[in-house]
Amino acid sequence: MMKQILFAGVIGLFLTLVGTPLLIKLLARKGYGQYIRDDGPREHASKRGTPTMGGIAFILATVAAYFLSKVITGYAPTYSGLLVLGLMVGMGLVGFLDDYIKIVKRRSLGLRAKAKMAGQLIVGIAFAVLALQFSDARGNTPASTKLSFITDFGWTIGPVLFVIWALFMILAMSNGVNLTDGLDGLATGASVLVFGAYTFIGVWQFQESCANAMTLTNPNACYEVRDPLDLAVVASALMGACLGFLWWNTSPAKIFMGDTGSLALGGVLAGLAICSRTELLLALLGGLFVLITMSVVIQVGSFRLTGKRVFRMAPLQHHFELKGWSEVLVVVRFWIIQGICVIVGLGLFYAGWAADK
Repeated sequence: MMKQILFAGVIGLFLTLVGTPLLIKLLARKGYGQYIRDDGPREHASKRGTPTMGGIAFILATVAAYFLSKVITGYAPTYSGLLVLGLMVGMGLVGFLDDYIKIVKRRSLGLRAKAKMAGQLIVGIAFAVLALQFSDARGNTPASTKLSFITDFGWTIGPVLFVIWALFMILAMSNGVNLTDGLDGLATGASVLVFGAYTFIGVWQFQESCANAMTLTNPNACYEVRDPLDLAVVASALMGACLGFLWWNTSPAKIFMGDTGSLALGGVLAGLAICSRTELLLALLGGLFVLITMSVVIQVGSFRLTGKRVFRMAPLQHHFELKGWSEVLVVVRFWIIQGICVIVGLGLFYAGWAADK
């Protein structure tokens, strides 16, 4: 069964390594280049015209890798896997519309705020509602109405509050990745690390599933997750696809993921957390995205309350650029921060399991 994970990762990697340069040529021929804000760091002016909407490459590669891994191994898709992929594609479509309007109308804002929010809400609500359906033989649905850290805890919050909570997670992570995607390879590389973590989490949850309680050394330290192995397949496909895309997206980037990619990545991260019952753990596993989002919140809040700015520019990565750090230096150091967040998050995940043994 583990072959699915290997095949999904390898196929995703191959498809973006080979497919992304073809997409670059297509976008360049149509003149679909990035619009650069005039108020950003001066060094970014040279990026104007670089093909954008590159998220198309890893979205398509991920979906193809997932289904090809099923065909090769003979296993059927699961509801959890399909819902998470659907969330990624839906958020990617919202981002695609945003990118397309930016390019055609030559304006940096893209979709109007209300239209963009409406699109995200429609996709998020559809995912949240469907994730509470399709129970298995043990009564587990892809999502749970309980809050979770490394497993579910506390009382049920009910379907209505769950939908609101799921929407918050999806919007927070999609916009968090969107804010992080300001330097070549930054968001892509950080996402690779988180998807690697969720590949491990899915495999571990499958091995320690409560469905296998008769073969476990301690049935009390098991996981009630509907389709943990298939979530690992999705995460592996994403990790491979993003790693292949990073080959072309790293500095100097030949292509940008655009909102097409950043909204899709943020959405699928939230979907993986919700379906794997690690909702609050995502704030640590995706710590870089949280940190960068908070820098914007602090900057805006400080300016509105005091008229002063805390950072030279927000999001945080641009603050360090204006302090004289090179783009590559910022990216690598931020990747290190993200790596530390993943290590600590996985450490807590394992510690939570070990504590129950």
